[in-house]
Amino acid sequence: MSQKTWGGRFQGGTDRRVEAFTESISFDRRLYRHDIRASQAHARMLAASGLLSGDEAERIIVALEDIKLEMERGEFAFSAELEDIHSHVEHALIERLGDVGRKLHTARSRNDQIVTDVKLWIDDAIMEVDRRLHELQSAFLSLAERHKEVILPGYTHLQRAQPVLAAHYFLAYVEKFERDRERLKDCRKRVKVLPLGAAALAGTSLPIDRDSVRRELGFEELARNSLDVSSDRDFVVEFVFALALAAVHLSGWAEEWILWATTEFHFLELPDAFCTGSSIMPHKKNPDVLELIRGKSARVIADLQQLLVLLKGLPLAYNRDLQEDKVPLFDAFDTVSSCLEIAAAIVRETRLDEKAIASRLEEGHLDATTLMEFLILQGIPMRSAHEAVGKVVRWCEEHGVRLVDVPASQWETIQEGLGEKVRGVLGVRQAIDSFRSIGSTAPSQVAQQLAFWRNRLASEKEKLETKE
Repeated sequence: MSQKTWGGRFQGGTDRRVEAFTESISFDRRLYRHDIRASQAHARMLAASGLLSGDEAERIIVALEDIKLEMERGEFAFSAELEDIHSHVEHALIERLGDVGRKLHTARSRNDQIVTDVKLWIDDAIMEVDRRLHELQSAFLSLAERHKEVILPGYTHLQRAQPVLAAHYFLAYVEKFERDRERLKDCRKRVKVLPLGAAALAGTSLPIDRDSVRRELGFEELARNSLDVSSDRDFVVEFVFALALAAVHLSGWAEEWILWATTEFHFLELPDAFCTGSSIMPHKKNPDVLELIRGKSARVIADLQQLLVLLKGLPLAYNRDLQEDKVPLFDAFDTVSSCLEIAAAIVRETRLDEKAIASRLEEGHLDATTLMEFLILQGIPMRSAHEAVGKVVRWCEEHGVRLVDVPASQWETIQEGLGEKVRGVLGVRQAIDSFRSIGSTAPSQVAQQLAFWRNRLASEKEKLETKE
């Protein structure tokens, strides 16, 4: 018999160039654990449905376990001739069991088989990315705890805007990566829908029990429409989109810290272990790792685009184009996973240069907005207060002074008696203490957020360790 799973219809062999062009084993071999796990569940279901004897099913399950161990030890021979991971596993099974091995593929197609394998793989991948995101959040939280008394200049348009507590800044990234985790959690709902049993596209006339396979493999629902199953790659796109957005968040953070590590900013000192030098300039300490994190985000965004273009215009149901979904899927996962791991290490080992930050903190009129809001509390309309403070800031720039240095007579031109009152809100420290809205950089609000994330991440850590 032909080694091809589809060889009966054809005369002669396949052109070697076609085998090299169409093979996917070079990249889909990493699905072997998931393919074997799903095949074992399928064998048990076939036995329970009377399509295999109990002995046949047991022999298949044991042989599949042996094949998996061979692959894990690197002793299994892969060949382009056998195309994909499914054919390799099935061929090895038939070599061991003969006709009993040939019965395993009863009531399934490679079409529903591959979707099942990829869903099982993505389910594991989601858990791995979630764990790494949790580690990065914990690193940012730890940094926030270490520098919770430090005040930073906050920026919009890369111009100094308002003061913020350093802890508030670091917790902003905890929030971003939490949204990434929530997107992955939501994506998992679509991943946990079992495709197996849809066969090629129309289902099967054989008496199978899809629900028993669902329970064994840990899926939450059965796919309702067999025609939709083999063409569905929405869950792949959704997963890679979540990875791409996480990569964008990592890239933005990397860009910010690249700037902060410059002599011009000097807000932080990156650890030597995560920097490199110059081949010609002996004084250089380059943030190459952060630059690569920023650069690798382009790969993940391109992976997402590749998947979207791949699916555009495909008719129902399975088309061989879909073989190409795994290269961008695996690349996006590998890239983001490595970026998350190294990002957490950088965050854990970086310290703010508190003296350098404090030395220039009063520059840039960071207290101007708080001053405007103080004027509003004195009964001055917002737009009038905005204009008045803007004029005072211009006066400060012309005279090279800070708002806190403005003489009382200048304040009296805005409102009588303002010269004495305004002293209580000027300066960065007093501006910070003036904040009060929920979610703001007010010290009391930041303390609440630190406590919230401390408890939440500690609780999640226990759950993640239990799953491992």
